[in-house]
Amino acid sequence: MKKHSVVLVEDHTLLSQAIAGIVDKFESFEVSYLCKNGTELVEKFKVKGNIPQIVLMDINMPIMNGIETTKWITENHPDVAVLALTVEEDENTILKMIRAGAKGYLLKDVDKQTLEIALLKIIETGVYHSNIVTDALMNSVTGKTQEEIALKENEIEFLKLICTELTYKEVADKMCLSPKTIDGYRDNLFAKLNVKNRIGLVLYAIKNKIYVP
Repeated sequence: MKKHSVVLVEDHTLLSQAIAGIVDKFESFEVSYLCKNGTELVEKFKVKGNIPQIVLMDINMPIMNGIETTKWITENHPDVAVLALTVEEDENTILKMIRAGAKGYLLKDVDKQTLEIALLKIIETGVYHSNIVTDALMNSVTGKTQEEIALKENEIEFLKLICTELTYKEVADKMCLSPKTIDGYRDNLFAKLNVKNRIGLVLYAIKNKIYVP
């Protein structure tokens, strides 16, 4: 049986080799090659036959980091799925990776079984996100159906803006509203969309094509 191809982008050599060894033992996957940063990956992609199905992506790397590399892959090779594998738990970092086009997000302390499940989910459904990182919010992007929710025009505008780098205060300025009003929009949408934080709002906006990365 032909295995699914995976490329690992990780600047720590020993860790990279260890992760590659784990992935190579999975029944359905094999590591095609390793890269230390995004620049190396871009060069590798120029060679015919070097385009994998999944890229396991670290975030903090020199020269060209994981967010920049993920954005490049999304723009130039949209059929390649990026699965973040990182120590970064910061909400803003998670948001940046999702906006850049990452199809999944895992922390490096996951066990081997979870990593294999994540890779299989990406092959089968196109997305996978760890509940540890997203606090179970990723149900909105696993293909589960939900009732259509009616959103007001201002709520849609608000959702589009919070998918950007703007702070809530800057969103208030952009919409010519008070910060208190924006807080009201946010809290109402938390309840209406059944999410608990900004990540959940961004995921909802992306899934429902309110915001397109």
